[in-house]
This record gives sequence, C-alpha cells and structure tokens, in this order.
Amino acid sequence: MNLQVNQRIPLKIKRMGINGEGIGFYQKTLVFVPGALKGEEIFCQITSVKRNFVEAKLLKINKESKFRVKPACDIYQACGGCQIMHLRYDKQLDFKQDLLQQALKKFKPSGYEQYTIHPTIGMDHPSHYRAKLQFQTRTTNGKVKAGLYAENSHRLIGITDCYVQDQETQRIINGVAELLTKHRIPIYNERKEQGIRTVMVRRARQTGQVQLIFITSCQVNLIKLIDELISQFPSIVTIALNWNKQKTSEVYGEKTEILWGKQAIDEAVLDYEFSLSPRAFYQLNPQQTEILYGEAVKALDISGDEDLIDAYCGVGTIGFAFAKKVKSVRGMDIIPEAIEDAKANAKRMGLSNTHYEAGKAEEIIPKWYQEGYRADALVVDPPRTGLDEKLLKTILDYRPAKMVYVSCNVSTLARDLVELSKAYKVEYIQSVDMFPHTARTEAVVKLSKRDINHHIDLEINEDDLKDISVKKEATYSEIKDYVFRKFELKVSTLNIAQVKRKLGIIERENYNHSKKENQRVPNCPPKKEQAIIDALSWFGMIE
Repeated sequence: MNLQVNQRIPLKIKRMGINGEGIGFYQKTLVFVPGALKGEEIFCQITSVKRNFVEAKLLKINKESKFRVKPACDIYQACGGCQIMHLRYDKQLDFKQDLLQQALKKFKPSGYEQYTIHPTIGMDHPSHYRAKLQFQTRTTNGKVKAGLYAENSHRLIGITDCYVQDQETQRIINGVAELLTKHRIPIYNERKEQGIRTVMVRRARQTGQVQLIFITSCQVNLIKLIDELISQFPSIVTIALNWNKQKTSEVYGEKTEILWGKQAIDEAVLDYEFSLSPRAFYQLNPQQTEILYGEAVKALDISGDEDLIDAYCGVGTIGFAFAKKVKSVRGMDIIPEAIEDAKANAKRMGLSNTHYEAGKAEEIIPKWYQEGYRADALVVDPPRTGLDEKLLKTILDYRPAKMVYVSCNVSTLARDLVELSKAYKVEYIQSVDMFPHTARTEAVVKLSKRDINHHIDLEINEDDLKDISVKKEATYSEIKDYVFRKFELKVSTLNIAQVKRKLGIIERENYNHSKKENQRVPNCPPKKEQAIIDALSWFGMIE
C-alpha cells in the first residue's frame, strides 16, 4: 500500500524501539510512533515516509496500556528529553533490559543468545537526578530564555522547572536568565554568530559546590553579572568563560578562562574525593554513579596483583575505585585538562601507584607495552560512539586477561562486542539506570579472555559472500539515513559502494579508486561495513 504524509491510520503496537518509540505494522510496513506503548491500539498520523518504514505521531489511544502513567513534567511532549516518562517506572527498567537484548540480536556477537543480562538497577526516587545542565540561550521578546531544543528541531523550549534536573542547578539557571536579560548581555544570534550560546551549571552532590560556565562566540563583559550571581547563589564557587567560535555541534571550544573563584569543584564517590575542572567529564547522575562504579569493581574481580589500564579515564574516577586494590593504575584521555585533574586528584589522595597521560588510548597503550608495562586488567568507559576502531584492534592485539566495558550506548556496545567476543567471553551484563524516564541506559560488561586452545574464530571470505542472494533496491541516501538512525554512524557513498561490491552488487570500478593515478582510497572501516550490511538486509537487498 502506498502510504503518504498526513495519512491517518489505525495501529497496534507490537514492541518498543531503541529510542522509546512504539513500533507496529500497517500493511506490512514498519511504523514508528513516539509516545505509544507496547500492547496499545492507537490512531496515528504519518509524518515521514521512508522506503521500508514510516514515522507517525500519536493522535488517539483506543486501547491504553495498563502500564501507562501521566508524565510528571508539564512540558514532557514539547521538550522530548524524557522519551518514556509515560511508562511506569518498573516497566522502564524492563524496557532497558530489553534494549540490550534488542541490540545484541541485531549485531549478533559470538554466543549472544547465552549472555546473562541481569535486571536493570533502578533508583528509589527517580527525579531531580541530573547534577549538570547545559542549556542553550535565546532572546524572545526582549527576555532571555534558557532551555533545550525540541526534538529534531532548532526551536528552543524554555525550561524553568525540569523534573529530572537537580533543583539547585535549575534555580541557578533561572536566575542566570533573569540577570542576562537585566544586564543586556549579548545572547547568541545565528545570523550574527555572536554572543552567549550555552550555559553550563554543575553541582557536586557531596559538597554542594556549583560550577557555572558561559560558552560564548565573542568577548562579553560579565563583571556586573558575577557580583549579583555570587550574592544570590552562595553555592557557586566557580564562574568561567569558554570560547567556541566554531559552527559545530561541539559545545565547548578549546579555551576556558576562570573569571571568578576556584579552578575546580570538589566531589566524592565511593570512598574517595576528587576535583572537577570546567571541561572535565563526570557522570550526570551521582547517586547511580556509586552503583555503576561499584558494579565495575565487582565485575573486574581483582586479586590485588593487577596492573590496570583505565582507558577514557577522564579525571580518573573509575581508576581511583581500583587504585588501592591493585598494584598499579594507568589512564589516558584526549582532554588535557581532565588529565591534569586526574594527576592532581591522585596526588590529593596520596596515591603513588598511578600514572596519567593525555592522548589516544590506541596510541598510548602500545607505547606503554613497548616500554615494558604489561597490563593484565583493562577498564573502558567510552563515549556514546563506542570504542575507537584502532583501540579495538589494540585490545585484541594485547588481550589483557580481565576486562570491564562500561557503556552508555547499547548499540555501540553490541557492535563492539562483535570484535571483542573473538578474544573474550562475556560473563554477564549488568544494566544500571543512570537516566530515568529516558530511552538510555548504562551497562557494565564483565569479560574474560578466552582460552585460545578451545576457541575457534570463523571468518566469511568473499567467495562465501557469493552465495548470498541479492536484490537491487534502496538508494544511497536511504541507506545513509538508516545507518545514522540506528547506529549513529555517518557513512559515505564510497563506503556503501565498497560494501555492495564486496557483496556482489557490482559498482563502477572507480568507486574504490582515488582520482590520483595508481593510488587507492582506504577500505570501508569494519564498524561501518557491518552497519551497511545491516541496512542492506533491512531493505531486502541481501537475504
């Protein structure tokens, strides 16, 4: 059936997707409906038509799920930041366990059917848990408002009472918006590309200290603002300015200046204290961080003799949880300020068995091995993009005996386990609800090195691929859209062409060649190749 935008259709929701949306089938076409729950019978309106699926908005619920609840936030639908607040909390935890199962089924790492996935560890009181906010700013009718962009748009939603945000940080951002208006501080204008574009507020849970960072594209005078801020909000101990003149999705620029107060705020987790400079990463939910790090310590199952590498170490927080229990800890991070924090924190804690360097893990780990440092335990806590391809190869080259993977993205976790499962056995996966009411979860994965004498890796070569039946269908733009939606990867036309050629869908010969004579371009990276193959399968181009 030929579905069209604005067409209204009845639908029964069969399951929930990775973004928290309801999923159903209409005339054999997949339909994604944000806000719908499994088991519900609804009426919806199509908003977007793709080749093999459509997106729709919920109009009416004819049969409501018994697990549907009234969202606690008044701007829940307009904001879109909490995708599943309409689902009862205990069922949110079940959904997040299912997210892991869905991701594993999609990527199929070795032995995934036998993986043990423990029930998600939730919060007793899942509200006001976010200790940090990053709100965009805009001027509307002469007043500054701070908030977040509506989902899939560039329309700013002013937020003055966020249900999941720490109440002190919310109170401060409200005051900041009022003072920015009062003192007529330049606010970012997309046409002029000047002014304050973002405000970051972070509060340490243990000490109550607050850090306030203004991200701007130009020089601004905040002297009058600072005086009133520190008078109104005694919890503020740091006010800083960060310059970001680039038109990118990156929030921070490279230069940060402390305008008033301390260089860093003090925080504590488990049994140790540490400092956080303005750009340093730390988990958004301090209460659940205690549980997350505790699960990481339990999963590594240390004996006390290990040399441990903490990749993506940030200010050192995960490594510090192990430092007094192992022989040594070494960490690295690409943000120099974070490494300086890690060194200062280790010194403050009196740790003499730690070492930190700024740089990429895939470059530093081989250097350490060449220098004689042989780590037998590894902890990785990568960003949502997952492990760097070169780091994956480095891990497989050196194969520490024990490994713990702390993940904030189930899709990239499952993708990375495809490679890691060649050398490691997944003992179990423990999910921790760091972000209640959202479609995100964190997971701690316990891995142990396989006995190579009892493990065989099977590879499919290009001759084997000839047996796969092929159809010529989806366009390159549709494949790119699918890959980005499902895997958060950007693939090029060249990447797709290379994979199609490998699978026997013949492309022009020059797709795989540089325009320079006798020079070939790089092959499609393994992660992207796997995502493209998934897309080709989805569109029915391979079977």
